Amino acid sequence: MTQTTTATATLDADLPPIIPARRLSHSGMGVLLGRLQPLAGRIYLLVFVLFLMSPLLILAAAAFNDSSFPTILPWQGSTIKWIVALFHDGEIGQALISSGIIAAGVIGLSLPVGTAAALVLTSLHGRTRGVVYALMVSPMLIPGIVIGISTLLFWRQVGVNGGYFLTILAQSSFIISFVMLMIVAQLQRFDRTMEEAALGLGASRLLVFRRILLPYLRPALLAACCIAFLQSFENYNTTLFVRGTETPLTIFIATKVRTGLTPVINALGLVMMVGTIIGAVMWEIARYRRAVRSAAI
Repeated sequence: MTQTTTATATLDADLPPIIPARRLSHSGMGVLLGRLQPLAGRIYLLVFVLFLMSPLLILAAAAFNDSSFPTILPWQGSTIKWIVALFHDGEIGQALISSGIIAAGVIGLSLPVGTAAALVLTSLHGRTRGVVYALMVSPMLIPGIVIGISTLLFWRQVGVNGGYFLTILAQSSFIISFVMLMIVAQLQRFDRTMEEAALGLGASRLLVFRRILLPYLRPALLAACCIAFLQSFENYNTTLFVRGTETPLTIFIATKVRTGLTPVINALGLVMMVGTIIGAVMWEIARYRRAVRSAAI
């Protein structure tokens, strides 16, 4: 009996431990989930990119469709006549010039005012800073229609009608807030001891701003310029009421929607997309070369 018990114990020791069925099931499920998670992430990323890019791809494809209506279905043959027509369309050219003039004016007004507002805001403390911050951000929350109508009604009281001047003022009234927020975000990482050290060594406030603060803010200023340009270039609600006799690009496209669109607008979108991609690639190449030169030094 003792020998049998010993043999049984030896046999049990040689056998591998028995894994419960529930634990085995959970282990297999964990392996399966571990394999599915990366696949699900890739599928989600692919769907997300397609969701963003599909309208742009359809817009670009419609520029090559030999149809008088901007669509890809039915496909009536490939052509580049709409791209050629774009460069011979004087109305679109004038609309682009008007939008460019307005955007340049908005940048010229919003950048210094927004930077000054950011400097003032970061110098305040306590409850005063919260109140000033709310006042500076509030134009972003006002509908563009309200800004456009109120700007037009106010300036008409002093004899100023719609046009470039009012359009720049109306757009800048809320774009300044975007610029201010971007500069504030950069200023919050600024080391004030550098400014204090320069002042302690006898530098003037203007010299400190020009030699220390301005170079530090340069990336934020460039980004704010881009944001101000895009916000101005695509604005419609505010521009509609203060444009006067001028016809920026957004107003021109809206008018064409009512009177009849042609694929020339698709060709314009295609050219703008290609220009944006080329600009982004050139910027990345320049940034990479600067990084290489800095590493070499």
